Amino acid sequence: MLAGVVAILAAVVVYRSATTTLVVLVRPVEKDVGTINDPPLSDEGEQRAQRLANMFGDKGAVGRLDAIYVSQSRRGEQTATPLADRLGKPAVVLPADDAKGTVSRVLREHEGGTVLVIGTSENIPQLLSALTRQTIDPAATDEVGTLFVVSVPTFGDSKVLRLKY
Repeated sequence: MLAGVVAILAAVVVYRSATTTLVVLVRPVEKDVGTINDPPLSDEGEQRAQRLANMFGDKGAVGRLDAIYVSQSRRGEQTATPLADRLGKPAVVLPADDAKGTVSRVLREHEGGTVLVIGTSENIPQLLSALTRQTIDPAATDEVGTLFVVSVPTFGDSKVLRLKY
């Protein structure tokens, strides 16, 4: 009898501690064509950054973002700026070459929350792989204007939803 009660209590504790973290991944938007290594956003890129701010920038709404992370690049930071301004939250800049560290930090600091990560064309496949524990073909993530919504449960497998904006 006691073992049954302990098992039920353990099940309740595990059930209540189970959470799902949502991680939205997006590449920086269109760049201005030029010869410099880290070009700014193009006019179209600025418009897309505004669309992103409109999509996620309502700080009082259901499904609001808990944090914004951005990889080190001018375009990434410029993509995040309208949204960060609208939410009144700074975008946290992380190294572009540490996908596993980024995923670890996001999941640790925002367990059960919703986070936007603006990556680079090079690290979006790595971030997706780290979140889903699956190999991701870089060609599948190479389209500007694509969002990947990854649900990462405490228990079980991650799921990915791919959206165009």
